[in-house]
Amino acid sequence: MESVILALGQQGGSPPQGGGGLQILLTVGLMFVVFYFMLIRPQQKRAKEHASLLDSLKTGDQVVTRGGLIGKVTGVQDKIVTVEVQEKVRIRVLKSYIESKFSDAQAVKAVKKEAVKPEPNPSESKT
Repeated sequence: MESVILALGQQGGSPPQGGGGLQILLTVGLMFVVFYFMLIRPQQKRAKEHASLLDSLKTGDQVVTRGGLIGKVTGVQDKIVTVEVQEKVRIRVLKSYIESKFSDAQAVKAVKKEAVKPEPNPSESKT
């Protein structure tokens, strides 16, 4: 044990230099800037877009809820939207649970995506 301490004490060289604090501050600052532009700012942009979508809701719009229900808006109140999911079947949903507006183009795209799934190759089946 003493030989290790003596060996460490005999190492020449200069003592550690100061100035490491500035380097650490710059590194932390750079990390914050990266996090801001990669995480915080895009999230704020999505939140603004969603808020403007909710403000622009009107009767007759086709919407998708976060639960996946698709329907037509039949009434808009301050915090509640009435959505008709089938003829004479209406549900009340919190406005914040409206995910997006829905169009037939989105439905066609979703159907095409499901239709293009590759079929499994029977020769590669597990035995």
